[in-house]
Amino acid sequence: MSDPETPTAPRLFPDDAAIHRIGEGLLDRSLPRADWTHEAHLAATTWLLRDRRDIDVDATIATIISTYNKAVGGVNDDTGGYHDTITRAFVAGIRAHLAARDPSEPIVGSVNALLESPAGQRDWPLRFYSSALLFSVAARRGFVPPDLAPLPAAC
Repeated sequence: MSDPETPTAPRLFPDDAAIHRIGEGLLDRSLPRADWTHEAHLAATTWLLRDRRDIDVDATIATIISTYNKAVGGVNDDTGGYHDTITRAFVAGIRAHLAARDPSEPIVGSVNALLESPAGQRDWPLRFYSSALLFSVAARRGFVPPDLAPLPAAC
């Protein structure tokens, strides 16, 4: 039995193809729901930001994820599904991560390094948000600015 205070190791990706499969499956809604893990969220967002420059992530991420959630039988309501503030906090963290990486690096290296970094941890947004604010309905439904510290900016 694992200690609830000890974070579990992230599930790393074996190669670029696995990340492309996640990203493409998100976009075309063919990704099995069971594969939409925390790691998949971060991998798909990294792929979108780095390799799909034709997609305006800031303008479309809410629609992309919400539409996917509905397509696989999920909901997007006040208690479940798409969470705007958490998503946008991770987008900020991924942008900062990518700004510090070699853009010619295979995406698997960048994604796996992200997953092993503080910004890849599930609770990373709590460095910037109190639990009460982050888990509020307002934060789920739309972006709210952090109340503890500013989100990182990409250099």
